[in-house]
Amino acid sequence: MYAASRLGLRKLVRYWRKQWHRVRYPLKGAHPTFHMAGHSTFLSDDFVAGAYSFLGRHCVVGPKVELGPYTMIAGEVAFVGGDHRYDRPGIPVVFSGREEISSTVVEADVWVGYRAIIMAGVRIGRGAIVAAGAVVTKDVPAYEVYGGVPARKIGERFRSAEDRARHDKMLSLPAKAGVIAGRPGESSLPSY
Repeated sequence: MYAASRLGLRKLVRYWRKQWHRVRYPLKGAHPTFHMAGHSTFLSDDFVAGAYSFLGRHCVVGPKVELGPYTMIAGEVAFVGGDHRYDRPGIPVVFSGREEISSTVVEADVWVGYRAIIMAGVRIGRGAIVAAGAVVTKDVPAYEVYGGVPARKIGERFRSAEDRARHDKMLSLPAKAGVIAGRPGESSLPSY
């Protein structure tokens, strides 16, 4: 009885916390199933988040960032760019202005690790993984694992082409809720 009532209370608190985030932060472009843990230091007004995507605590999300469905962004990740121009003689950098910011796209089912930095204009391919602390300055191909400063390929997500094709098939279906793996008493994820 006590555990059941606690579970109900947790769901209620999570619901109201989610509603507060939607009021506090202008999440017009976020899917209703998007979840944000805690608060972000900066979240741009034009932020777009796909179904069942997640944004960790204390992230900095600059302009023109789009997350695909099933994307997980760990805490303190920064999407930055739009740096000051430094090549204008006779004008201090602080007054030199900025270049137009390019769109940053994080495709479906991407996992970005803790304190990674993603520069503006980068595209992270579907199913890719970015290691904690990585600095991504160039596009990351689909299903590859990148890490380091600057980020470079350190592995593949899947061992075979068949596994990749099976995963692509699942991602091509409409987004739907699943079971979170690793919880005691729950079955594993469905097979596609």
